[in-house]
Amino acid sequence: MFVQALKTDGFALASGAASERLLDALDDAFAPSHGGEDSKRRGGQRNVLDVPATLSAASSDTGVRGLAQAVLGPECFVVRALLFDKTPEANWKVRWHQDLTIAVQERLDVPGFGPWTQKEGVMHTHAPDPLLARMLALRIHLDDCGEENGPLRVLPGSHLAGRLSEADIDAWKARAQPVTCLARRGDVLAFHPLLLHASSPATRPGHRRVLHLELAAEPLPSGLEWRWRR
Repeated sequence: MFVQALKTDGFALASGAASERLLDALDDAFAPSHGGEDSKRRGGQRNVLDVPATLSAASSDTGVRGLAQAVLGPECFVVRALLFDKTPEANWKVRWHQDLTIAVQERLDVPGFGPWTQKEGVMHTHAPDPLLARMLALRIHLDDCGEENGPLRVLPGSHLAGRLSEADIDAWKARAQPVTCLARRGDVLAFHPLLLHASSPATRPGHRRVLHLELAAEPLPSGLEWRWRR
């Protein structure tokens, strides 16, 4: 059912897929921020794939990676990791969008890639639809995420429509019923990058820590290289 749901709806929830041992390690690495010295982490952190606990989450020894392998094949690898944390100090809204950006080693002008941006010293580019269609995101929930925590909302099936213009997105919003992705600590939400998704500000801001992993299964073309490959 998990793989079939990803094919048809573009998302699926694996309840309790992250072990308590893994969650404890992630808790130690990404303890809830409390202002002061932690203020630089308001809203989360980029580029956390080299953190040992994240490497553990991405390893083949956990059931988490197996979720992606069931979809992308046994040779898939993690190419980026981010931490999101909605708090009273960082309580944001995310408009309906698709995840079009990947992280690479350096800029090379390859057809189908671009525009280019640099984020915290890492080069990013929009990728072609066929590549994005063969990627997967996994979100490991370190905290419960209910209606009041600003959970992810998705438009089922929108990943099958390819890259969408603003007009296309408006049309999907008008005709599709959004699904709110509630989760408990230890649940893993998988979704395709081209799936339309959004989130609202939390109505009762607390901590809603999510470790977001992006996985791929093939090298980049024409000399381009993934910034990370774990």
